[in-house]
Amino acid sequence: MVSVDRVMKLRSGLEARLLKVSVQATLLIAAIGVGLGLLASSTAIVFDGFFSGIDAAVTWLSLVVARLIPLAGNRRFQFGFWHLEPLVLGLKASLLIALVGYAFVTSVTAILVGGYTPDFGLGLVYAAVVSAICFAMWAWMRRENGRIDSGLVRLDVKAWLMSGVITAVLLLAFAAALVMPGTRFEPWLPYVDPGALALLSLMLLPLPLREARTAFLEIFEVVPRTLDAAVRAAVAGTLAPHGFTAFETYVQKSGRALFVEVAVLTEPDFARPMHELDALRTALGEAITEATGTEGPDLWLTAIFTADPAQM
Repeated sequence: MVSVDRVMKLRSGLEARLLKVSVQATLLIAAIGVGLGLLASSTAIVFDGFFSGIDAAVTWLSLVVARLIPLAGNRRFQFGFWHLEPLVLGLKASLLIALVGYAFVTSVTAILVGGYTPDFGLGLVYAAVVSAICFAMWAWMRRENGRIDSGLVRLDVKAWLMSGVITAVLLLAFAAALVMPGTRFEPWLPYVDPGALALLSLMLLPLPLREARTAFLEIFEVVPRTLDAAVRAAVAGTLAPHGFTAFETYVQKSGRALFVEVAVLTEPDFARPMHELDALRTALGEAITEATGTEGPDLWLTAIFTADPAQM
């Protein structure tokens, strides 16, 4: 039988490899974007390159966290390193929101002053190559993450899909710009690149906003109502057959880790063999796992029994 520790190490190893490949691919796109963007005098392409560069830097940080999470805690981090996951996701989302906001203001400013005309031929080459890389990475990482269901990799999968869609939009914009000269749309040519940048910014913004909301809810230890209700229902269903009806649950989610404390009110003369209490704790853990999908080392369960309501 494969041990839980071995399963966690294998999962962490695949997670780290996926993130490492993602960082390398993102750095390649960032280099291509900044280089070709400067050559083509396209702020939309330069922005796309910088966006990829920041994404690569924070994905590398995610890689470091992915290697720390399966490690046992120490006297300084006694509950392990799960709390680092929402911190990294929050940092990444915050940086991307700031970059997207700056790009939108820059693009609107360029439109107001009359726009500019970059080299759309180089832009077309960039968009074609990068969109192909993005969709290939999205498909591969999505398939591989199906084996481990990692939150860090799942965020990266979403980022690759969003990058692919956005670069495809750039591809269409640059292709349209190449056929605009000599037509009645030629006066609009200087607005194609800043317009594409503005559209790019608006399309990118929802992704980091959603991730920031999720990350900061976990950082501030705000428990989703659905999660709290699922845990309470699982605990109530497990305790009722044993005659326990009064209890309190305390839930905290941090990254992939779920911390649950169950306080059960007993009679003053309560006395049960220890093996029965151990079996009840095991049953509680199994019920919570079934209700929340969190299992193994990711679930931290504490069950206490007291006759004093003030201790709950």
